[in-house]
This record gives sequence, C-alpha cells and structure tokens, in this order.
Amino acid sequence: MDFEYSPKVVELSRRLGDFIDRYVLPYNAGWHRSVAAGVYPPPFLADMKALAKSEGLWNLFLPGLRDDEPGMCLTNLEYAPLAEIMGRLPWASEVFNCSAPDTGNMELLHLFATPEQNRLWLRPLLEGEIRSAFAMSEPDVASSDPTNLQTVARREGDEYVINGRKWFITGAAHPDCKLLIVLCRNAESEEGDKHHSHSMVLVPMDTPGVSVVRNIPIMQHHSPEGHCELLFRDVRVPAANLLGAAGEGFAMAQARLGPGRIHHCMRTIGQCELALALMCERTLERHTFGKYLADFSNVQDWIAESRLEIDQARLLVLRAAWTLDKLGNKAGRVDVSAIKVVAARLQTRIVDRAMQVFGAMGLSPDTPLAYFWTWGRAMHFLDGPDEVHLRTVARQELDRARENRGATAAYFTLPESPSRME
Repeated sequence: MDFEYSPKVVELSRRLGDFIDRYVLPYNAGWHRSVAAGVYPPPFLADMKALAKSEGLWNLFLPGLRDDEPGMCLTNLEYAPLAEIMGRLPWASEVFNCSAPDTGNMELLHLFATPEQNRLWLRPLLEGEIRSAFAMSEPDVASSDPTNLQTVARREGDEYVINGRKWFITGAAHPDCKLLIVLCRNAESEEGDKHHSHSMVLVPMDTPGVSVVRNIPIMQHHSPEGHCELLFRDVRVPAANLLGAAGEGFAMAQARLGPGRIHHCMRTIGQCELALALMCERTLERHTFGKYLADFSNVQDWIAESRLEIDQARLLVLRAAWTLDKLGNKAGRVDVSAIKVVAARLQTRIVDRAMQVFGAMGLSPDTPLAYFWTWGRAMHFLDGPDEVHLRTVARQELDRARENRGATAAYFTLPESPSRME
C-alpha cells in the first residue's frame, strides 16, 4: 500500500487550499452573521459555487463520472486529502458541491437511477442546482439496525403510498432541498426476510403529505441545513420513483454509507488538525502561574498525543479508502467500521484538550471548538453507533480465529506433566 499523494492530488490540494484561503475564509464571519439573521444560504454562496465550478473544483468526490457529467472523477483515496482540507471549515463543502448528504445521494443515483430519474434528480444535483436529503433514521425503532425501520411503502396501482416518521434527517431544512431518498419497509414483504424487505423511494420535498415537524438541535446547536423530524402521511408518488430494485434498499444503504464514512472521517481529521493548531498557538500566547502554557509538561503531552493520534487515524482512513478503491465497498466494510469509531473518538478527545487550553473561551462560539466537539460527540451515533461498528470488527477477528483455531498452540510454553517427565 502506497499512500503517497500523487502529483495530481498534490496540485488539487494546493488549488483547493488556495481557493479556500482567498475566497471562502474571508466570508466566514459573514456566513455566521447571515445564518444568525435567518438568511440561509447566504447570498454570496451562489457566486462562490459558480467560481469553484469554473475553476474545476467541483464534484471532487464521485468516482465513475461519465464524460458529460461535471466533476473530477477522483478515487476515494484521491479525494480523502481534499475532504480533510474542506473539513476545517464545516460550511466549505457546499461551495464545491461536496456536502453530505448530497454526496451519498449522488452516488446512489449514479449507481441505480433510471434515465428519467437521472434527468430529474441526478443531473440537477451534479450541477448544484438543488440539494437533497436521505431519510433513514426513525424515532420509534433502533435505527442502528436498518432492518427495523417501520416507515411503510404500499404499492397501489401505479403509485407508492408512504406512511411513517423519520428524524435527524440532515439537509431537510435547506431551502434548496428538493428531493428525499426515503428508505421504506415494503408493505408486501414476506415475513422473516428482513434483509430484502426495504426499498428506496424518491420523494419530492413538496409532495403532499410530507411535513417537516421540527429542526432538531444537536446538543443545543441548530444547523441551518437542518437535522429534521419528518412526517409522511399518505404520501403518494409514482411507482417509477422506486430507486433500484424493490427489496434491495438495505443493501443499497450499506453501499451508500461506505464512501460517505470516508468523507466524514477525513473531514474530522481536518477539524482535528485545526483544533491542534489552535491549541498550540494558544499555549504560546497564554501566560499563567509564571509560565506560558507551552512550558507545562502536561500540556506538551496533550500536544504530542494529539499529533500521534491524528497521524494514526489518517493512515487508517487512507487504508480504508484504498481498500474500497481496490477491492470494493463490501471488502472494505470492516475497515470502514474501524475508522468510524476511531474518528469519533479522535475528534472528541483532541477538541476536548484544545477547549481545556482555551479555558472558558473554548466553550463559546468565539472559536470553532465548541461546534467541533458537539459534532464529534454526535459522530458516536451518526452512520451507526460505535458499538455496532466495534461488533463488526470483533466478528471479523473471531471468524479469523475460528478458521485458524489451534494455530497458536505452538507458542505456549507450558511445562510437561510429571507423568511425561518420568
């Protein structure tokens, strides 16, 4: 495995970093003022997106693009360092049409959309004309096991009728959100076949019966794009809005989550790099008990531990990206579970240290640290709780042990029994 970035990726990273420094970061304060005033998206965002598109910094995430589709057609490994750069400023991804959940939704549509679905939904998403949301999690069941999901799609003639409730649906409050990809249980599914009982249905946001109940705060933080609770009451859509094959929704959801977790984890690493940089700079400026914070050995330990942990996590994520590129999403399932746990732990741990160095300021919105910590804590649940991913890793280890049972016997050095020594 060679994780050295290619000249192409090094150049893209330079261009992306320069673009953010020159055009995006100067508007960071304006973005927050606009959102606080209830103006979202900020009026300058459209111009930024047009500029990024004109400079070829657009749809960086999606492998397999056709010649007539806008984007860079990068592999997961090539995209990883770019996601890290964008992650340092959470709203920057939208400038380059690389925001979750649109990235995963575009991958789904790219894999499974009919020509008409492509025209209606994928093409506008690729062009950045609309936004979308992925409606999977539900309040009444353990959504960590998607086979539990209870929102029902019933086939009636040439229509599907959907009833149910979803929550923590990212992006559903965005004014440009026009499409929901809804994971539903098939009303006609056979009892006991839980892995082939769900389908994905494309639901336009303005369909009668779809209502946004609320934008749920994440630990008292409201995201302007929304983490929403949605209600579906007799929502009727054409049968042609079925995405992929009926009953294959569970498998399609698993395929969607692999690359998306790579993106999440690399954005996390970018935020951790920024938190470490902020922490180091603060220790060189803050003077207490006769010394700068940088002179205290425990603070030096925090800095060193953070550097080691970030670099370890990055290598693990790059290996997962490499595995997806070389062997496919299914082969990389355990690697993706591993990085999901590691990234969430990394973010809460490193940002917590940085907040401690900043003192009370670290709890305020004056720095990005409180937001980073909040999001890091949420990552312990997003895309599956840590415990589910740990179980996935453990199962592989135990399966390997079963296959090789007894192979470690020669490493034991137990004394021979007295009967054999006589």
